[in-house]
Amino acid sequence: MNRTLRIFLPLAAALLAAIGYWNIRPESFMEQSTAPAAEGAIDFYVENARTVQFQPDGKLHYKLTAERVEHLRSSDITLLSRPDLLLYRGSTYPWHVQSSRGEVSPGGAQVDLIDAVRVARTDAKGRPTILTTSRLSVFPEREYAETAQPVRIEAANGITTATGMQAYLNESRMLLKSNVRGQHEVR
Repeated sequence: MNRTLRIFLPLAAALLAAIGYWNIRPESFMEQSTAPAAEGAIDFYVENARTVQFQPDGKLHYKLTAERVEHLRSSDITLLSRPDLLLYRGSTYPWHVQSSRGEVSPGGAQVDLIDAVRVARTDAKGRPTILTTSRLSVFPEREYAETAQPVRIEAANGITTATGMQAYLNESRMLLKSNVRGQHEVR
């Protein structure tokens, strides 16, 4: 058996086993229960989840990891434990988004990042920008994010704090809602 075949044969076997597992669902062998699912029942979960998505042009779109992903059957909501996202959107300099917990709505229309939310990016000149808040709602299709909670934005030239924010990601524009305070360094 040549070297290439020895390397790819186990990979092909693992791929076929995975396809077979997902096509043959264990619940299809069990009798269907007539009892309603308990509120908050988890129908599947994943430990140490990792996913990578590319854009149509082949450039990296994002890399997402989470300690645990749980799907709630009754509400079709997906819960994330310690989500960690590198959002490239085809750029060399990704946004790094982290939080303690996350909730993804059915269809992924809304992602709520909850507790210790941190959004960071370093630009081409090595200047960091860090946004922290306790809760952030992201609408990926609209490329929009918002919060009603206090936010803190640390940039190369100073620190800005506010209560509430709207971020238009496509436009690189942010509206701070109230109690806006800034401490900026003049260069």
